[in-house]
Amino acid sequence: MDKASLKDLVRKIVIEMTSPEVPIGISNRHLHLKQEDYDVLFPNQPVKKKKNLKQPGEFAAEQTVTIIGPKGEIPNVRLLAPLRNISQVEISKTDARKLGVNASVSLSGDLSKAEEITLKTKDGSITIKGCIIAKRHIHMNTKEAASLDLKKGDIVKVEVDTPQRKTIFDDVVIRPHENFVLEMHIDTDEANAANISSDTRCRIIT
Repeated sequence: MDKASLKDLVRKIVIEMTSPEVPIGISNRHLHLKQEDYDVLFPNQPVKKKKNLKQPGEFAAEQTVTIIGPKGEIPNVRLLAPLRNISQVEISKTDARKLGVNASVSLSGDLSKAEEITLKTKDGSITIKGCIIAKRHIHMNTKEAASLDLKKGDIVKVEVDTPQRKTIFDDVVIRPHENFVLEMHIDTDEANAANISSDTRCRIIT
């Protein structure tokens, strides 16, 4: 075995031996808005907090929109805040079929392959090129990433041991930040397929 292969093997063993249990956050369809788009949809309205999310400073807002595609629409899609510098809608594959959009699986913020979607409220509507299916990922702080010898953009496998639906998710992206709290994000399709609930934990295995 050459040095590079040996180093990779040791790294995988270290991750598996030291990996903590990772809480799982199930992301229902939602949207993020930039200020200009928010002002069209909710003119002269402050963003109202409904409940805090696990990541520090982030919260679900009271504001919702109807999202409209070529074949259908879905009401009451919730805004997550604070506002961002881009607008995007995150849905599941099931939602995409209902709407009639060919949404790609992409990391949040990567809209290079995003589909057009219309957002509508009683006060206005906009059409944006910002509809994606969010790629599964793990938030962690930079110290946790360093202890696991992981860095931004690394791809890992994750084991979920649920009754009768034990699953290994591949292609899970590591997203570290100094303020992040440890949490894996998946969508509702992925959660249902693996019998995952809000209190399910998982483990990085490689």
